[in-house]
Amino acid sequence: MCGRYVLYGPQSRYQAYFDTKYWPEFADHYNIAPTSVVPVIRQSPEGERVADLLKWGLIPHWAKDPGIGLKLNNARGESLTEKPSFRDAFKRRRCIVPASGFYEWKAESTGKQPYYIRLKSEEPLAIAGLWESWRDSDGVVVRTFCIITTEANALMATIHERMPVLLHRDNFSRWLDPAIPEADLREMLSPYPAEPMEAWPVSKAVSRSSNEGEALIRRVE
Repeated sequence: MCGRYVLYGPQSRYQAYFDTKYWPEFADHYNIAPTSVVPVIRQSPEGERVADLLKWGLIPHWAKDPGIGLKLNNARGESLTEKPSFRDAFKRRRCIVPASGFYEWKAESTGKQPYYIRLKSEEPLAIAGLWESWRDSDGVVVRTFCIITTEANALMATIHERMPVLLHRDNFSRWLDPAIPEADLREMLSPYPAEPMEAWPVSKAVSRSSNEGEALIRRVE
C-alpha cells in the first residue's frame, strides 16, 4: 500500500517535467496523508495535460456516502477491472500523482520502522492513479483520486510486500489517454525496476500525520 508521500521543490520543475499547461500553488509537504488536497495530473477533454488540486481518497461518481473515500486511498492494480469502485475510472479517468518520494513501514521486532523511498536521480516520481468527479446533494462537485499499487520489486520487498505503480516518463501520454484500451495498459502496472531506486530509515515522527518538515526524510540509524 501507499499511505504517505512527499512533494517538495520548485513548482516550475514539476510543470516542466510533466509538461503541463500550468501548476497549481502548492507548498512543500513532507508528510502527505489521505484526505489531503494535492496536485494531480489529468488529461482535459481537449487532450491537454493539466494539473489540478484533488482530494486523496476516491469517491466513485455513483456513491451515496462520500465517506467511502476514506477507504479508497489505494487500488490494487491486479483487480482494477473487477472492483466496481475502480472499474469505470480505470477505463476513462486515469491520472498521475507527482511525488518526490514516498514512505513505507517495515515490521521489525521493535515495532514498525518507516522508510523513505525515492529515485537515486532525485527525479520526480510519477505514481499511477485514478480520479473521479462526485456531486453532493447541493450540486457541489468534489474531485478525488486514489493511488494504484502493485507487488513489490526487489528493493521494496525488503520493506513491504506492496508498492505504488510508478510510470516511466515515456508512458505518461498513453496512461492519461482514455482512448487507450485497458489491455494495453496492463504492462504499466508491473513493479518499477529496483536498481534506480533507494530507501533509508527515517524518524518514526512521520507516523503522526500532523508532523511536517524536511527532517522527516532524513536518514536515521
